[in-house]
Amino acid sequence: MKLKTLMLGAAAAVAFAPAAMAERGSDGEVRIIYWQAPSILNPFLSGGTKDTEASSIIVEPLARYNASGELVPWLVDEIPTVNNGGVTEDLTQITWKLTEGLVWSDGTPFTSEDVKFTYEYCTHPEGGCAQLTKFEGIASVETPDELTVVVTFDEPQPVPYSAFVGNESPILQKAQFENCVGAAASTCTDENFGPIGTGPFVVDEFKPNDVISLSANPNYRDPNKPAFATVNFKGGGDAAAAGTAVMETGEFDYAWNLQLAPDVIAEMEAGGKGVAVAGFGPLMERIMLNNTNPDPNLGPDERSVVRPHPYLSDPAVYKAMSMAIDRNLLVEVGYGQAGRVTCSWVPAPEAFAWTDAEGCDVQDIEGAKAMLEEAGWVDSNGDGIREKDGVELRMLYQTSTNAVRQDFQALIKDWWEQIGFEVELRNVDSSVFFGGDPGSPDTFQKFYADVEMYANTFNGTDPQAYLGNGLCDKAPRPETQWQGENISRFCDEEYDALHTELTKTADPAERQRIGRELSKMAFERGGMIPLVHRGRLSAHSNTLGGVDLNVWDSELWNVADWYRTE
Repeated sequence: MKLKTLMLGAAAAVAFAPAAMAERGSDGEVRIIYWQAPSILNPFLSGGTKDTEASSIIVEPLARYNASGELVPWLVDEIPTVNNGGVTEDLTQITWKLTEGLVWSDGTPFTSEDVKFTYEYCTHPEGGCAQLTKFEGIASVETPDELTVVVTFDEPQPVPYSAFVGNESPILQKAQFENCVGAAASTCTDENFGPIGTGPFVVDEFKPNDVISLSANPNYRDPNKPAFATVNFKGGGDAAAAGTAVMETGEFDYAWNLQLAPDVIAEMEAGGKGVAVAGFGPLMERIMLNNTNPDPNLGPDERSVVRPHPYLSDPAVYKAMSMAIDRNLLVEVGYGQAGRVTCSWVPAPEAFAWTDAEGCDVQDIEGAKAMLEEAGWVDSNGDGIREKDGVELRMLYQTSTNAVRQDFQALIKDWWEQIGFEVELRNVDSSVFFGGDPGSPDTFQKFYADVEMYANTFNGTDPQAYLGNGLCDKAPRPETQWQGENISRFCDEEYDALHTELTKTADPAERQRIGRELSKMAFERGGMIPLVHRGRLSAHSNTLGGVDLNVWDSELWNVADWYRTE
């Protein structure tokens, strides 16, 4: 193998501080609105973007990706590579050197023990960690001294930048969380709602699903940052209200994830108070197919756990469902120029995108009917609902509450009913749907429905860990407190084997080929139905400077550099 291929070009640090920035706290308050309200500030206990991004201004990783997708040091002096000796020649070990003098917001030293503890916290066998794939393949984490972290892998890792990298894998303070490991993780309310961090802001008060009040970290490593003294982080409402609050009324400075039709965005910009910003990363709207049985008559340890699904285990069924969808119309209705048709789980970077899905951009209602008919799914009762061997195509289709998603639901319900399904629609408040509460029946992880629709993305430009979300052992279940990244419960031995091959492959072209093949398998073997490659669209006020939209990490990645322009 060409073991060094990917290691020789890791990025160096990039400075982003604007010349206009004055001293810490000099610019008063910045107002941020996420209409999907954060429900927890511990990113290891939630797979929701709203939660990982909100926490990203408090807890930080060792390295992260900038707005160009380059890996940059954050709490370390440089990115370890083969060239600088930070990664061994055989790619079985990476050594991180922490920046000297870093302290937590409570003034205590930030050390290698905190990094090691974070690994132990997420991989505890009795716990449920939403970001477990970030630690896949790690054999040990050692701490030779207070500033050195040595990560040893089971096998060579061509891309060893997963654990402790990006906003989904930050460092937790050992002193705060050491009594919150394993089954106790979700019970530590104070810790999960108010983590001590190294980021530019600290939590003063957190009201779940409502508002976060934060103030400048007095011990932040740059004495001149952040420029803002406080943050009013408001959650809830809807995308339209959030966009209006920034671009028309000027009540807020930054609005995230404006999942709105293009003409609506244009009308808001005409208000003159702010502008929309957009960029295409790996964000993809999809329908996840439940590979387990969500029957409410099953017990709590069986529902959405036992296999198979009564009818989604038949390839003819989920392929017909995909054929019936007019993806071009979905793009037009929902996103305009901020959307593209895709059938690839990983739509970006382009080199990893699978683009050979036959008929992906063509709706074929008659072909879908014929496929079901040939597979024995027939309307024997004349009620419009197909059945086979006593199983009817009756479906619960759920998603989060959002105008575009409800438009999509209505269209797709009609198309599926045309080919012989009965479809019940359900939408759940986004703060609950994307929350991580193991006691709630309404989270997307618990998946008490036949299909569900949402979008997510990943940090950086290499999808190895993200594609690991399709591994059999990553399915949410009671013993993991319903945490886990394999939401569809997809399980395919060939997929698992091919992903293992990806983890061992260094050649860029071969990694891209394998990545495309994994996307294809997830689509063709019943993991999901991809719909739209979405641009990330947010907005900021005309008086907010320093914003640099990042589609490869948290949108709030450089909030320490934000400032007031007037």
